[in-house]
Amino acid sequence: MSENKKLEKIVGVKGMNDILPADAGMWELLENTVQSVLKSYGFQQIRTPIVEPTPLFARGLGEVTDIVEKEMYSFEDSMNGDKLTLRPEGTAGVVRAAIEHNLVYDGPKRLWYVGPMFRHEKPQRGRYRQFYQTGIEALGFTGPDIDAELILMCQRLWDDLGLQNVRLELNSIGDAGERNAHRAALIAYFEQHIDILDAEAKRRLHANPLRILDTKNPAMQEMVNAAPKLIEYLGSESLAHFEGVQAILRQNNVPFTINPRLVRGMDYYNRTVFEWVTDELGSQGTVCAGGRYDTLFSTFGGKPTPACGFAMGMERLLELMKANGEMHEPAQCDVYLVHQSTEAQMQAMVLGERLRDAGLNVVLHCATATGVGSFKSQMKKADASGAAYAVIIGEDEAVNQQASVKALRADEQETNQVTVPFDTVVDYLLDQIAGEHHGDDCCDDPDHIHLH
Repeated sequence: MSENKKLEKIVGVKGMNDILPADAGMWELLENTVQSVLKSYGFQQIRTPIVEPTPLFARGLGEVTDIVEKEMYSFEDSMNGDKLTLRPEGTAGVVRAAIEHNLVYDGPKRLWYVGPMFRHEKPQRGRYRQFYQTGIEALGFTGPDIDAELILMCQRLWDDLGLQNVRLELNSIGDAGERNAHRAALIAYFEQHIDILDAEAKRRLHANPLRILDTKNPAMQEMVNAAPKLIEYLGSESLAHFEGVQAILRQNNVPFTINPRLVRGMDYYNRTVFEWVTDELGSQGTVCAGGRYDTLFSTFGGKPTPACGFAMGMERLLELMKANGEMHEPAQCDVYLVHQSTEAQMQAMVLGERLRDAGLNVVLHCATATGVGSFKSQMKKADASGAAYAVIIGEDEAVNQQASVKALRADEQETNQVTVPFDTVVDYLLDQIAGEHHGDDCCDDPDHIHLH
């Protein structure tokens, strides 16, 4: 290659986005809030691989679904010929793990996960080829109470995140026998209106007619609205289960709308299905969706186990948080260490470790290609870091074994810089921080003090 030829720049895969440091604060706020809410309901985290056997999704989600037919990143492992897929959703992997490791042998489990999913779709706002989901799976519970608890948990999360204009849509799709009766009625009804069906609906007519109800084609809306409704085919047990969910939601003042066309996109659902939707994100209005899937364990060769869960799109929740005015720019550190001279740098290194031992987040100014920089340039960096305090060690301070501590966020009337003996800087800063946080009991870890 010619020495003068410039190497071509490599860019990321379309639809798979970098999460940059400027956005990390909002992600951290969302993830911490989600984890706090899930912990308050007794859920434990599970982590499953990003890559799973392709048959797991083909069997679990259904062969005639958009995900399996069009969207999965599937490939053959060139090392051994295994057929593998980047996970398009999380439930199948969790159920596979629960069966493989016999997780529910000693009773029901409340599990949650978070991580990237992959679907080959047209990238647009709120819909990416690599996207992040938090999912919740309650395994081994039979009653409507767990269905309702998951919905109550969502409501608490929206409240804690300050989200508004998120509404709940609810439906029951019954059990297999009821769906089969409804399916036969749907096919007969759609065959009577075959001239109105578009090509996609005709393709699905006998394979998965329930999905036709979810069409976005305006020319089909009136006909679809008049189609037989599944709730008309529900038996007494399914109706009682659905009424039980509704009763708990009403008792807890959670408003909802029954949407008879809500069917969900995977084949494994039964009985309760729900979606949390908003009008603030354009066409990608579903921020959380889920329901009951009592037959999935059997589909994967496991012992029949009732289950219920949901997944929420993290990018969409972040978009909604921003739309509701939530901005989060946490400080990079509590203390920024400024120094000048080799001896001062050595002392700053030692002091930085002592401050971290005490539970503080510390950034030590380090040299760049242009050198360490002047005091003035270092102080600009300290201020930009968001730190509450700058600890300054110059040549005089190094000789006198002391440091200057400057309060970067002090009011103009306050004295914002003091000289402190080197050996007492840690205690001095902890006293200052404890004073600023007097009465603040929000910190989960009493051994870690962090300035906001």
